[in-house]
Amino acid sequence: MEIFENLSASSRLESPELDAYSRAVRDVTEKLEPAVISVGLPDGRGGGSGVILGIEGNSATAVTNSHVVRGLRSRRAGNPGGEIQVTLSDGSSVPAEVLGDDPPSDLAVIRFDAEEEPTVATLGDAGDLVVGQLVVAIGNPLGFQRSVTAGVVSALGRSIRGESGRLIENVIQTDAAINPGNSGGPLADASARVVGINTAIIGGAQGIGFAVPVSGTFRRVVFTLVTEGRVRRAYLGVVVESRQPRGEFEGGAGVRNVAPNSPAERAGLKPGDVIVGMKGEPVHSNDDLLNMLDASAIGQDAQLRVLRGNRELSLTVRPREQPAE
Repeated sequence: MEIFENLSASSRLESPELDAYSRAVRDVTEKLEPAVISVGLPDGRGGGSGVILGIEGNSATAVTNSHVVRGLRSRRAGNPGGEIQVTLSDGSSVPAEVLGDDPPSDLAVIRFDAEEEPTVATLGDAGDLVVGQLVVAIGNPLGFQRSVTAGVVSALGRSIRGESGRLIENVIQTDAAINPGNSGGPLADASARVVGINTAIIGGAQGIGFAVPVSGTFRRVVFTLVTEGRVRRAYLGVVVESRQPRGEFEGGAGVRNVAPNSPAERAGLKPGDVIVGMKGEPVHSNDDLLNMLDASAIGQDAQLRVLRGNRELSLTVRPREQPAE
């Protein structure tokens, strides 16, 4: 009978060669998966993922989400003996120390000692991404260790509100499946370079996940958390979004909202304004503006170049330190 001929023939088929897409995802998995960790409590409550970015002696340093470590701390409050621990790709678990976390970027850095030298992931740059590009997410969604999902970059330059209530700027949107537990794990390109740290999903939606981009800002935040344990930022009190080039200006930071009694309001900024310069430097995007609002800008008068309709204004603003909460 034909059915038995088909069954017999299928048992003699050679394993087919993987197609290009499958090879790409498999290559990323083999390179990156050993650097991915699970972050949680010894009793299994809560948790997320992380990725190892450095080693020094027997100590490994990994990046995860701020909301992951803060969630673990809140759960640990009722059980002081339950320290944060990480589980490595070989299944071993060790205690971990939180070096620092930064809710505005939703990034945190943890350190732990490993018996054997762990794999370190390679950082890429989200600035090289294009919409439609293949990306791979690895993490521990819903307790399923080292799960791999793949998709594309759905959009760039998005802004989302993190669990702390703050706006996280310039996130990567992807349709690679991301679920609770993926938070803090890597989003990688086809070369297994980490281009983002998975951070959020939209409840009830499918195929909409977000990752904090690996950028110059990301590198500065991680370095500061390692060396100082916290990130000091200057605060204007505006919500901004990048604007397209206009006339002689190569983009800008468009003001969407101005907080009451903020440095921006006192300086005279209004919704609809476009900030195109600060401290004599051009502002081409919201990322440019955020990069200038570092600790050195706190309490220092700065000149803003602002477009308001067809007029160009010069406003003086004195940023204050961004509150911790």
